[in-house]
Amino acid sequence: MEKLKARLHLSFSTKVLIPVLTIMVLLLAITVWIVNRRITRQFETAAADSLKTADRVFLRFRKIRRQELLFRYRNLPSEPRYKAVFQQADPPTLRDSFSEFLGGHLMDSVDVIMYTTEKLERLAIQKRDPELSTAEFEVSSALTVKQALLGEEKVDTICVGGRLYDVVSIPVLGTGDHLIGALTLGSEVGEAAAQELRDVAQCQIVLLGNGQVVAATLPGPEWHDRFARLFNQDAPASGPSETRAAINSIKLSEEHYFWKAGKFPSFGGDDKLGYLLLSSYELPLRAMHNTQQMLLLVSALGILAGTAIIWLLVKKVTQPLRALRDSAEAVGRGDFSRRVEVHSRDECGELADVFNQMTENLKSSREELELTVVTLKTTQAQLIQSEKLSGIGEFVAGVAHELNNPLTSVMGFSELLKRADKDPQHARFLDMIHKSALRCQKIVQSLLSFARRHQPERKLSNLNELVEEAVEILHYQMRTSNIEVTTQLHPDLPKAMVDPHQVQQVFLNLINNARQAIEAHRPNGWVRITTEQLRDRARVLFEDNGPGIPEANLSKVFDPFFTTKEVGKGTGLGLSLCYGIIEEHGGTISVRSNPGAGATFIIELPLPTVAPEGEGTGLPLIPSTEPPVVASVAATREGIGKKVLVIDDEEPILHMVREALAEHGYEVDLAQDGETALQRLNQVPYDLTLCDWKMPGLNGQQVYERLRVSNPALSERLIFITGDVINHKTQQFLHESKKVCLTKPFSLAEFRTAVSKALAE
Repeated sequence: MEKLKARLHLSFSTKVLIPVLTIMVLLLAITVWIVNRRITRQFETAAADSLKTADRVFLRFRKIRRQELLFRYRNLPSEPRYKAVFQQADPPTLRDSFSEFLGGHLMDSVDVIMYTTEKLERLAIQKRDPELSTAEFEVSSALTVKQALLGEEKVDTICVGGRLYDVVSIPVLGTGDHLIGALTLGSEVGEAAAQELRDVAQCQIVLLGNGQVVAATLPGPEWHDRFARLFNQDAPASGPSETRAAINSIKLSEEHYFWKAGKFPSFGGDDKLGYLLLSSYELPLRAMHNTQQMLLLVSALGILAGTAIIWLLVKKVTQPLRALRDSAEAVGRGDFSRRVEVHSRDECGELADVFNQMTENLKSSREELELTVVTLKTTQAQLIQSEKLSGIGEFVAGVAHELNNPLTSVMGFSELLKRADKDPQHARFLDMIHKSALRCQKIVQSLLSFARRHQPERKLSNLNELVEEAVEILHYQMRTSNIEVTTQLHPDLPKAMVDPHQVQQVFLNLINNARQAIEAHRPNGWVRITTEQLRDRARVLFEDNGPGIPEANLSKVFDPFFTTKEVGKGTGLGLSLCYGIIEEHGGTISVRSNPGAGATFIIELPLPTVAPEGEGTGLPLIPSTEPPVVASVAATREGIGKKVLVIDDEEPILHMVREALAEHGYEVDLAQDGETALQRLNQVPYDLTLCDWKMPGLNGQQVYERLRVSNPALSERLIFITGDVINHKTQQFLHESKKVCLTKPFSLAEFRTAVSKALAE
């Protein structure tokens, strides 16, 4: 069994035959279903139309019979012979006359006759069937009698004692056309009437009264209960003049019928009087079954013949495939000398040619694949290392930010000591401390600007400043590597519309690449950076005296993952990223080199066609996101009589600011958190408030918002101080509120200028 399953699983012939046979069987099934459905619909439609026609004929015949009953006896009370009897109004005479009426040939269609006076008093009634209840007949015909006593002739169908009757009530007039009573005649609608209706309507008839079968042309009383249930469930709620009930099907004694229910028109609205019409469709159904069997037989023979032909064709077609399988197995075992013989120029022949060509290339392709796997493993290791470096960059950014607060204290106290200590040697030392702090400030600002993640944003930027910042960041590494960096910057170089962070990343990458190349080539060297303007483009050149780039590699240096460095020392992505950034800015980056004589990378970026801010630039200007710049002013004793509150969580900064303000006559109070500061602001009338932006508890903006509510005038004289790089949201707040924000570390000159300006407003 397992071998058979394996053969069926691998056999192409089986895979072809199964879907083909499935499709053929499905087509056969669909065809039979469609034919069966169409034939069934056709004869169902024909039978339904026939049944509807029979229904109309049935109702029409019933209407004619009732009208005939009325027309036949409507003048009976006016005949002289009968008129005298009605005027006597003698019950015995009436009964005798009625007996004579029922026995005459004129009354052969009447089974009951009754006379009622104008006072609704029944004087006489005669009937053919002694078992008929006269009281029940009187009650059932009461509505028609009342209408006759009103002078109207009425015909109705009633049910009395499980029998149907057509009744007609005729007004009886006395002398002077005075209404004296009503004559009511009833004609039974029984088996004879049902047979007559069947012959007229050409279908089987079932008559029902009070929900029970009264007469039926189908033999078999055992079906009467079933007919009654069908009528009670599906008979239409309205009369025959309204929409009829739907046509349904039923099976009786191995014969299929369509049936339809209807109601007799009843003056009293009796909904239990009606009929069922049944039309047999057994003959067309049998004909359809015979057609189905014949169609299935012919289709089965066609499927068998088609299967045999397809199997022979598939066997012939798969012969080359079997040869191809054997060759593929040999190649899979490592035998690349195996070839497939080509016997034809059809698709199988083309497949054999392709297979032979594939065998020729398979060995070399496998070797290339093995090499690719090695490359991918190396790339994965490099990307992991790159991710580590990214994490280190974020850490460095956090550390650099923390340096801003102590740098502020160092710079401030060094300036204060320099003014207070007149010793020349001490002044020289303090000057060196101050200059070192300024250098740290510049390095920290460059590190923060480079290490932070920024949203891509292009704005008018000074390329010379970007070059200087990049050189400052790498200054220590270049100096310790004995590499001299010189710059030749165009003094009037226009600003370019670039993303400063992305372009600075490019500059850093190129300078660092030059450093690594020189270190591996010679003990010392130089890097020269030049900026210049060429009509509508700015050019930046990075030259070095490293080993240069071989000519064979010049066209590959910007390809992703291309590197000549040892494994683990480079990802091969740096220059590729530089190329992508410059291309996105609409610029170009190229390289030229002489082996052994260094390399030169050339960057060209487009410049605005018109100068900015009234100088003709056609590009939109991005608003400066830096805090307002304040100018330095001379220091005097201008603070006498003025109170200042300083809020900062760094104690050294509080004391430095207090000393800087106190020497100019200011009265200074200190607060290390926002809550304490607000309490003092509500108690003491200060002239100026200095507030750190980031503090535990309430931050600077929250202090300002609460102060603006409690003391709007003082909130206008508030200066923010921050050691963090201001984000876009903070910058927007500062511009909207027109607040000065000093960025740590700051010089005392900048600080005094900001204080004087705030107090002067």
